[in-house]
Amino acid sequence: MTITISPAESQATTGSASTGTPIATPAERAARLVPLLAEGAAAADETDSFVAGNYALLKQAGLVEAGVPAELGGQGAGLAELSEMLRILARGCSSTALAFSMHTHQVAVPAWRWRQQKLQAAEPLLRRVAAERIILLSSGGSDWIGGSGEARRVEGGYRISGRKAFSSGSPAGDLMMTGAVLHEPEGESVLHFAVPMKAPEVRVLDNWRALGMRGTGSNDVLIQDLFIADAQVALKRKAGEWHPLFHIIATIAFPLIYAVYLGVAEHARDVAVDLARKRPPGEDALQLAGRMDTALQAARLAHGWMLSAIERHPPSAASVNEVMIGRALVAENAIRAVELAMELAGGAGFCRASGLERLFRDIQGARFHPLQAGPQSRYAGAMALGLPVDRIF
Repeated sequence: MTITISPAESQATTGSASTGTPIATPAERAARLVPLLAEGAAAADETDSFVAGNYALLKQAGLVEAGVPAELGGQGAGLAELSEMLRILARGCSSTALAFSMHTHQVAVPAWRWRQQKLQAAEPLLRRVAAERIILLSSGGSDWIGGSGEARRVEGGYRISGRKAFSSGSPAGDLMMTGAVLHEPEGESVLHFAVPMKAPEVRVLDNWRALGMRGTGSNDVLIQDLFIADAQVALKRKAGEWHPLFHIIATIAFPLIYAVYLGVAEHARDVAVDLARKRPPGEDALQLAGRMDTALQAARLAHGWMLSAIERHPPSAASVNEVMIGRALVAENAIRAVELAMELAGGAGFCRASGLERLFRDIQGARFHPLQAGPQSRYAGAMALGLPVDRIF
């Protein structure tokens, strides 16, 4: 199934879906896609298949370039708007929304740097996203602060080899924003660069078999002896410790990623309520519904805290701490809300036909993104006690 959007509508910045005029915002565009995304969600889950058709819909709707500044050809959406877009997409297909959040934050970070730090080096990439609707991948799940893979110095650049796990959206990707560890006498460094996914030295492994989020295509990506020229290296940093760039990444990326889990929890709540209304309400159902909505509201409040962290602090250890506290609270309460949704739905929720058991599995992914429970608690504790956090990740 496809969605038809006229060129004028694709570039629109005002209007309303309800009046038939051009859809203005990424959230309105996302809402229009929800029933289409939902059509293949169960099938992708059951067959471990990447949601390729849904990515085509995202491109047609102009959401790929939503976060690119308008001056560079995009929609100019900010962090809150992009979060709302992803939260709504999750109501149609959890996997589509989560995989697309990785592209979205890889656009949002350079867009923020272009606007706030006047980083002109970000402009060519952003213009490509807007003009060509290329898909960016993140290898953060396997790289993060420690880095992974190996960079070997050769004339004019480096030879890169490595295996990048949890590469969500990999079958649709054009560029992977990643890194590799360079071993030098003075210590290990991490080089950052973009990997062209169509290069012969790059291979997407069809190995994503998981409890939930099965349609994300989060396969391992194998890189074998890929040449990266010196001019292609965007950053060189010390391995195993926070760098200011990662303060920016963490502060901007995680509110986007966790908007997806909030959307999953909201979807589960609605499914459970619909199922519960088919039975006469009892005291136990009232209790479960109330506790579910309370947990869901706690997740919403925590996510709002994440979004506003960048307004209270410039990207820094302080903003990372606040975002990661919010991330822990969103995960805890979103997971709890879906658990209660399962109980409220009763036996019907246990059956695949309702879709609720899939959402129950999908929400578990909220546990596994950085900073996980242990590092997050240690980071917050070190901040509270005035101790270093450079190596807590």
